[in-house]
Amino acid sequence: MAQSSVRGEGARPRVPQAGELGWDDSMYEEGGEPVRTADDDRTRPDGEGNGVRPADDTMPLSPQGLGRHDGGDGGGRHGNEGRPRRRRRILRWSAMVLAVLILGTAGAGYLYYQHLNGNLKKDDLNIGDAKDRAAESKPNAAGQTPLNILLIGSDARNTTENQKLGGAKDTFDTPARADVQMLLHLSADRSNMSVVSMPRDTLLQIPNCTDPNTGKTYAASTSLTMTNDSLGRGGPGCTVATWEKLTDIHIDHFIMVDFAGVVSMADAIGGVPVCVDANIYSHTSTGHGSGLKLEAGTTSVKGKQALQWLRTRYGFEDGSDIYRTKAQHQYMNSMVRQMRENATLSNPGKLRSLAETATSALTVDKGLGTVTKLYDLSNELKKVPTKRITMTTMPWVYSADGNRVLPKPTDADQVWRLLREDISLDGKDKKTPAEKTSSDPAAADDKIAVQVQNGTRTSVLAPVPGRASAVTALLVGKGFAQSKADPSASTAEATTVIRYPSADLEGDALRVAKALGISTHAVEKSADVSGVTLVVGADWRDGTAYKAPADDDSTPASAKLDKGSDTSACMHVNPDYTWS
Repeated sequence: MAQSSVRGEGARPRVPQAGELGWDDSMYEEGGEPVRTADDDRTRPDGEGNGVRPADDTMPLSPQGLGRHDGGDGGGRHGNEGRPRRRRRILRWSAMVLAVLILGTAGAGYLYYQHLNGNLKKDDLNIGDAKDRAAESKPNAAGQTPLNILLIGSDARNTTENQKLGGAKDTFDTPARADVQMLLHLSADRSNMSVVSMPRDTLLQIPNCTDPNTGKTYAASTSLTMTNDSLGRGGPGCTVATWEKLTDIHIDHFIMVDFAGVVSMADAIGGVPVCVDANIYSHTSTGHGSGLKLEAGTTSVKGKQALQWLRTRYGFEDGSDIYRTKAQHQYMNSMVRQMRENATLSNPGKLRSLAETATSALTVDKGLGTVTKLYDLSNELKKVPTKRITMTTMPWVYSADGNRVLPKPTDADQVWRLLREDISLDGKDKKTPAEKTSSDPAAADDKIAVQVQNGTRTSVLAPVPGRASAVTALLVGKGFAQSKADPSASTAEATTVIRYPSADLEGDALRVAKALGISTHAVEKSADVSGVTLVVGADWRDGTAYKAPADDDSTPASAKLDKGSDTSACMHVNPDYTWS
């Protein structure tokens, strides 16, 4: 996404807001031109976002990325007879190079280093408030550190090509939206990869974001807002900030891609196999739908057809965004397998085309802003065997009006915890994480102020009367003289938790946990408390000795998993969208 698609200069047409008509999954005429159709905001396409700089196949590139044409006889400007042979050697070398892809299944060529660096667009990683940043991931016992990368698909119509592919002519060059969001977690030991999608119409509170280029501050949303709005609040760094606020997972990098990039990369790798269990035509009588038309079975999609697959909602299962993300998982898993198995990528021309289109389509954070860094990242990602790649959609529930979704309580939190603690979603490497420690020394027990709340209420049980006071007395008896019960707070917590607002109180919170025999993994930073706060959960409804529940490191059943090695994956077609 070029920066102008989010925050360029000059007046812009008014953008339809969530809840208004205007977002569509535009149909295409025979000539490839989009047909403008009205649609509700739930049919807005899931695209990806930057302009593409085409490769110039007529001009070889020097190692510095600067083109020079030496003429048909290959003699060179100074009659150097060794130049043709050297040129052939360079081309043979380039045939060994793989291009950068968003899943890191390939690398980029040294010959094109400067040129490809110039293709890349860069933006700030996180433009939220510094105090809201999640703590960096800690290394494991071997000194290895996990990586968290946010993959963003922008629906920007900021170029002629993106406009043609995306339709909706009245939205040209207006603020883009993050209609595809996937958090990729690469384990510390590089043995597995977990990818979690968030539906674009998830309602969240978007934090404060400040555009580093203009200095404009976008105030935190005061009500629940669709998560895809985050991209228009200063750029992809706001989308990153939104994810960190929700998950408390430190995000190391982001990679953003656009409509044209999807099309070009699908062409460059020769197509991506996808499957439907019946003939499908994503088209409604009122002109909605992506236009995808496939026969039952497996088809290798490329070009515009690949983009249609990724944008299709009408036609898969119940027509919701949930099944659109499932189709995207099938595409991405298949793309990874295709890249790892496709021998045609030894062809220099295909490699060069892939490198050009991939880097031209990408916007990345500044810490990932060179081909060398992308190449290093791709090498890390390639270490994961296909059978250990797992994708899922964030556990969700419908909002009150049934038109949006919300993170599912407990289940979504469990997924985020597994990623924070570097536990794979496929359940194959359950581990007991090390106890938390802090560089902040705890104060003396009698100097630590602790507020105790009653969180013993459940969906079927009333809160235990006087429970906060009983546990407060227990704390005072252990020497925490400044402990006080908060009788006005009656919450519902499945497990007992200790929260603290800032790093200077982390040591105090951990000390309280140790005194009560509570796992340090139940100690968490939270902006919702003003001091060390103990919430007595439903797992401690009686007694004076806390018994920690058995660790459950399983992935919730509501997080249905899509396996990278599943070659039998096939999308179910809604009978209303079949043809014969």
